[in-house]
Amino acid sequence: MNGSPRKKQRITETQQKSQVTVILGAQWGDEGKGKVVDLLASSADVVCRCQGGNNAGHTIVANGIEYDFHLLPSGIIQPSAKSVIGNGVVIHLPQMFDEIEKNVKKGMKNWEERLIISDRAHLVFDLHQAVDGLQEQENNQKGQGLGTTKKGIGPTYSSKATRNGIRVGDLLGDFEKFREKFKNLVTIHQRMFPNLEVDIEAELARYEKYATKIRPLVYDTVSFLDEAIREGKSILVEGANAAMLDIDFGTYPYVTSSNCTVGGVCTGLGLSPMRITKIIGVVKAYTTRVGDGPFPSELHDEIGQLMQERGGEIGVTTKRKRRCGWLDVFLLQYSTKINGYTAFCVTKLDILDTLNEVKIAIGYKLNGKKINYMPSTASELAKVDCEYITMPGWEECTEDVREFSDLPENAQNYINKIEELVGVPVKWIGVGKGRESIIKIN
Repeated sequence: MNGSPRKKQRITETQQKSQVTVILGAQWGDEGKGKVVDLLASSADVVCRCQGGNNAGHTIVANGIEYDFHLLPSGIIQPSAKSVIGNGVVIHLPQMFDEIEKNVKKGMKNWEERLIISDRAHLVFDLHQAVDGLQEQENNQKGQGLGTTKKGIGPTYSSKATRNGIRVGDLLGDFEKFREKFKNLVTIHQRMFPNLEVDIEAELARYEKYATKIRPLVYDTVSFLDEAIREGKSILVEGANAAMLDIDFGTYPYVTSSNCTVGGVCTGLGLSPMRITKIIGVVKAYTTRVGDGPFPSELHDEIGQLMQERGGEIGVTTKRKRRCGWLDVFLLQYSTKINGYTAFCVTKLDILDTLNEVKIAIGYKLNGKKINYMPSTASELAKVDCEYITMPGWEECTEDVREFSDLPENAQNYINKIEELVGVPVKWIGVGKGRESIIKIN
């Protein structure tokens, strides 16, 4: 007996027009992702955060005003775009509202109408932040400090993984059950850290008020995004941190506590991989990282200091100076294998304007032998030596350039060499702080 004829899935014209563009850091963070998000958000209907928490630091300069975002999607300053904090994000409500208040004073408007928070996102409590600091203190005493931001991100993801975490939906449900969950969470952490002090009743009273405050903002974001795609909306996803800080693929253990590569987009928002149409890697024209951990192309000389000073390389979140070094293309090739970038945005090209020559790390040697893989352990990566190529600098200011053809020839050659070595087209080049300081290449 013949079975029923198979029904073909109908794909509407609007679904075909829908685009999901992902923006990811391709190095160790601080590449300037916020600026790229801001640039593309002007034509997006929805801008999303998919992982991490307020350990991110994205700076946007719009109309001469500098905005700092740590938890909020950078697209929140776009008056026509909805901003989604997805299920993969961990949220510290007090600091979220503090961030909102600071940016409202700078001119951010109508955020209440445009901010959407997933009911599945986990909550960061003050106790998580206290534990973060205690754990880092213990690690430092052992000489094993990781340079955590002490924002409670790692301990919150730990609570999530051990199924003791508390989600936004729990806060908005039966408050007595929330009370039980919170007391249990405190008990678990006080067993590990007997000196941890938590005023349980004061915290519960505070969160009862937060429940009322955030209730209008909370949605099932999986359904919201699916509906947006079916309506042909343009969706922009803003990754926090960067590929080399990914908990699986980064320089473990000197990493963050979430997946900040492209896989984290799918799990952090409930999006099918098939929905993603573009993956943009943001690359600083040189390399930086904050805190400890191996850094093969790091410079300890006056050139590294010049990059730090000219680039204003101080962490938005940590306020620590960033370590600086030459562009590492071997690292970018590894990052590209994982994320499958369809285009690059190269930022801060102008910081190299004064150099008479620039170097690019094109390979690694371990114990004198060339390797074709990224070492999986920090100890092994710390032993590699970089193989460099040297290119002539341009020694000419690029800050006012707005067309690729108007860049100095050696600056053009530098960009072309990056494309050639990594095999990813460069579509944007940043030559200044503002959103207007971006060269778009057609």
